[in-house]
Amino acid sequence: MPEQKDPLCDEAQFDAFYSDHARSLRNFIYYKFGDADQSDDVVQESFIRLWKNCAKVTMETAKGFLYKVAINLSTSFKRSEKVRLNYKEQVVRLETNQESPEYVMLEKEFMDKLTEAIASLPHRQREVFLMNRVEKKTYKEIAELSGVSVKAIEKSMHKALLKLRAKIGDV
Repeated sequence: MPEQKDPLCDEAQFDAFYSDHARSLRNFIYYKFGDADQSDDVVQESFIRLWKNCAKVTMETAKGFLYKVAINLSTSFKRSEKVRLNYKEQVVRLETNQESPEYVMLEKEFMDKLTEAIASLPHRQREVFLMNRVEKKTYKEIAELSGVSVKAIEKSMHKALLKLRAKIGDV
């Protein structure tokens, strides 16, 4: 008797699942951990692990499995990155630019301040802010992805905006 395959182990089904979830997963990981290149790597590795375990994972649990693997991989990457950064020297190079040095300096200061302000937000607030303002996701969509209520998302966004305004409002 031939063994019946799970739909997830079917290449066409897996490709469709990948097409439906890869971008959303990539953005979720990017917003959660803040590294675009790492997010791409994590998405690829997560889908590889899902493919390797396709016989054990059902279509109903595949999305949860995928997000859990991605979060675990990202956490591991961040841990090892912190170790590397403790021993790595930072080198700053000034690039020649056609703009006035004063403009370049002000632009860099603003971008540093903005990046620092977003990075200093607590995890949930940063995630909600980036998903809403960059990815244009609704509060309802963010709530579903995060597994919390819409009210919790609204409250996180409100707090994030207050903190960002306080930090960069005087620019």
